[in-house]
Amino acid sequence: MESYLNENFEVKAKHSSEETLEKWRKVCGIVKNPKRRFRFTANLSKRYEAAAMRRTNQEKLRIAVLVSKAAFQFISGVQPGDYVVPEEVKAAGFQVCADELGSIVEGHDVKKLKFHGGVDGIAEKLSTSTTNGLTSDSGLLNKRQGVYGINKFAEPETKGFWVFVWEALQDMTLMILGACAFVSLIVGIAMEGWPKGAHDGLGIVASILLVVFVTATSDYRQSLQFRDLDKEKKKITIQVTRNACRQKMSIYDLLPGDIVHLNIGDQVPADGLFVSGFSVLIDESSLTGECEPVMVNAENPFMLSGTKLQDGSCKMMVTTVGMRTQWGKLMATLSEGGDDETPLQVKLNGVATIIGKVGLFFAVVTFAVLVQGLFTSKLQGGTIWSWSGDEALQMLEFFAVAVTIVVVAVPEGLPLAVTLSLAFAMKKMMNDKALVRHLAACETMGSATSICSDKTGTLTTNHMTVVKSCICMGVKEVGNNNKASFCSEIPESAVKLLLQSIFTNTGGEIVINKSGKCEILGTPTETALLEFGLSLGGDSQAERQASKIVKVEPFNSTKKRMGVVLELPEGGLRAHTKGASEIVLAGCDKVINSEGEVVPLDEESINHLNATINQFANEALRTLCLAYMELENGFSPDSAIPVSGYTCIGIVGIKDPVRPGVKESVATCRSAGITVRMVTGDNINTAKAIARECGILTDDGIAIEGPDFREKTQEELLTLIPKIQVMARSSPMDKHTLVKHLRTTFDEVVAVTGDGTNDAPALHEADIGLAMGIAGTEVAKESADVIILDDNFSTIVTVAKWGRSVYINIQKFVQFQLTVNVVALIVNFSSACLTGSAPLTAVQLLWVNMIMDTLGALALATEPPTDELMKRSPVGKKGNFISNVMWRNILGQALYQFMVIWYLQTKGKAIFNLNGPDSDLILNTLIFNSFVFCQVFNEISSRNMEEIDVFKGILDNYVFVAVLSCTAVFQVIIVEFLGTFANTTPLTFSQWFLSVFIGFIGMPIAAALKMIPV
Repeated sequence: MESYLNENFEVKAKHSSEETLEKWRKVCGIVKNPKRRFRFTANLSKRYEAAAMRRTNQEKLRIAVLVSKAAFQFISGVQPGDYVVPEEVKAAGFQVCADELGSIVEGHDVKKLKFHGGVDGIAEKLSTSTTNGLTSDSGLLNKRQGVYGINKFAEPETKGFWVFVWEALQDMTLMILGACAFVSLIVGIAMEGWPKGAHDGLGIVASILLVVFVTATSDYRQSLQFRDLDKEKKKITIQVTRNACRQKMSIYDLLPGDIVHLNIGDQVPADGLFVSGFSVLIDESSLTGECEPVMVNAENPFMLSGTKLQDGSCKMMVTTVGMRTQWGKLMATLSEGGDDETPLQVKLNGVATIIGKVGLFFAVVTFAVLVQGLFTSKLQGGTIWSWSGDEALQMLEFFAVAVTIVVVAVPEGLPLAVTLSLAFAMKKMMNDKALVRHLAACETMGSATSICSDKTGTLTTNHMTVVKSCICMGVKEVGNNNKASFCSEIPESAVKLLLQSIFTNTGGEIVINKSGKCEILGTPTETALLEFGLSLGGDSQAERQASKIVKVEPFNSTKKRMGVVLELPEGGLRAHTKGASEIVLAGCDKVINSEGEVVPLDEESINHLNATINQFANEALRTLCLAYMELENGFSPDSAIPVSGYTCIGIVGIKDPVRPGVKESVATCRSAGITVRMVTGDNINTAKAIARECGILTDDGIAIEGPDFREKTQEELLTLIPKIQVMARSSPMDKHTLVKHLRTTFDEVVAVTGDGTNDAPALHEADIGLAMGIAGTEVAKESADVIILDDNFSTIVTVAKWGRSVYINIQKFVQFQLTVNVVALIVNFSSACLTGSAPLTAVQLLWVNMIMDTLGALALATEPPTDELMKRSPVGKKGNFISNVMWRNILGQALYQFMVIWYLQTKGKAIFNLNGPDSDLILNTLIFNSFVFCQVFNEISSRNMEEIDVFKGILDNYVFVAVLSCTAVFQVIIVEFLGTFANTTPLTFSQWFLSVFIGFIGMPIAAALKMIPV
């Protein structure tokens, strides 16, 4: 079975090709209800539509760019066109309509932009200010929204409960049973009159309706859970200036005229025009499929929604929102494409297909045997040509039993149990601060064998403060109480340079927030430095206004530095740089000494500074080096900022404490067979100090630097990679290489954390990409499978625990359902062959089907995780889903149930002294009752596939207790009160006791089976 599944029903957890997704659908044989079975699979036709739309966009943009280039040459001679502002736009107080704005940006129409007075002209016509943004007056905002629309995409309508009822009714076997019930009603009423003749038919109808409503309720609740998760996925905030105040806002509240602040890694939230900024490179591949990044500046100011900032930072004015943008139209189509199906879903579709074919074969044979028995008796009686109504009803009952065998035999609930379990886990994980973006990540995380984690913000708190510094060659503690003495010990000229470096060469910003207070925006590192600058008495605004910024090179993890070029008020140009201490120091040839003079950097000074860097790093401090250089006046903004020839201002040590609970989480991972590796861009000594504190770096582990790792040969990597526990000064490509080797060469299941734009390739390559919710960029989140909302390593361990829980819960459900399948099939088939009648009627089989399908999934697939799960080794890539342990439990339990029911069928009348006309009905009721209670106790035994104690924590899972109680209560009602519909008769106390006892005996048998080693 496993090899058949691997051949035909094998998909990857990520990036499966369309051919693979098509392949398993074709192989999927007997499907009772395609609408329900394939509800949580990708809609391939919608995906093809989205791909076609991308190709169209690519062509449109290519033409638009060519046209705009040609327009540049003729722009001076062109007269304004005859654009007329629509009356309703004028009445609202604006001078340009939404369609005109859309055509300017989407069409890259330089000509039209010029007609409207460029970016400033458009701002004026939109009644906005490029410095202060929109005013927050709600009346004006509503008017603007009325004219230009909202920044939301059209989404498919949410399905109501009755749609799920209708979809549940699409089940082919239920339709056939419905037809049987209808015929049974007509024949029964014609023969026996109303209401006696209608009992059988109404019984089947009632059972069908019960199955449909329970199924629809379960599916509807599931869809509500997915809807809530979808809402969470779409929560994206962005920095906006309104009322001259910087504030965070949801992208869905943006309106044309808003001034948005974008940084490297952000997604452009709406179509707009570039206002100001530096080194802006835009990746348009998500919209057009074009890999080449596009430079955006004052000459080419067009920015399209859905594209991403690959480099730089800028201010953008929103012009077009929502469904008026190409991204809006593309997203509407893409959202209908759905998520890829998960490997387990597909595998269980395969299991359902195999069992379905076996079941269909058994159903056909059972029907043939029953009909042959009837024909034989008629032939012997010589009445082959004369048929009574009773015989016609008997034929119908045979057909209904055969169809119901197919209902029970095709475990339609298997693939759906996966989504039920995943939906439940995703909802709970959301409460545990993990947002699952892709369903498959939930189950893959359970198999993870290796986690490659960032240091900053994941293992540490990300609350940074400058605690030590080495300015003008003197090492000093930085405390709250010694700020005045700190400045007095450093020459004034050096303090001036230090403050200029801190306040101008920064990716952060000091702004006035809504409440009128100063707020520092930016990464924790930038925030720590700006706080340090303010504590030294610096004035951020004054420093920024004193000199003009000529060029900015933002920080990125490949260069590990950032730089800025200033035009000084007294004339001349100065470059400031800051970054990884040893890298910036290597580019310095001078230093400011204790007298404030610039002196050449001799060997003694270099040794002193390197020793200081190592001393800071060994104390687990992040170190940054700040330096400057005077530039020649011939420097062009188009050329790169130099990397050498600098004067070292000083080194700062930034403290970022380890998060509480990380050490325990790392120990939990180790006991669960998961290797944790730290991959960081920080100094190797800082990384080693933090790794030891977290329990990641052990005595037999290796810490290596990215540049050394890059130079290793393939043979060296084979022996080195298993021992690597820390990789410092790593580039994003080093991370990618490490992940690739772990996955391919060592066959590991790898989870990777990342927050920056450059982490996207590693997140994409990993089996599970984990992006940081607070520090992570939109690009990183887009490439990730799970977003860790609190950036905490302990949450990653929780995700692994839930992943294991999902995997095991589904295994429990599969074990339970296959047992019921096997027994129900064999009992009805063997009985039909040997006695000429089926002990379980259509109505009874439908009830059994519901116990094992919807109710069983609810009970077993929603078990919460236990700490015991993290004491096992991970499944990895090699594990069989239906394990030997499961086969042992299934076959052992099925054998017991079959033997008991067969014994009851052959010897039951003698045991219970059953005589008289009702003896068959009482016996069949006993068999049905015993069979159901066997399933009830088997469900309890299935809670743990290997442990004997199956009652541990049972009361914590109220769903399980509720399902079990409902099953038992409803069984009593069916037997005692619904006999006319369900072909049962009330039982005596002793008969009830024996039925329940037979079911209960299954539990010690299950416990004994668990002691058999496999």
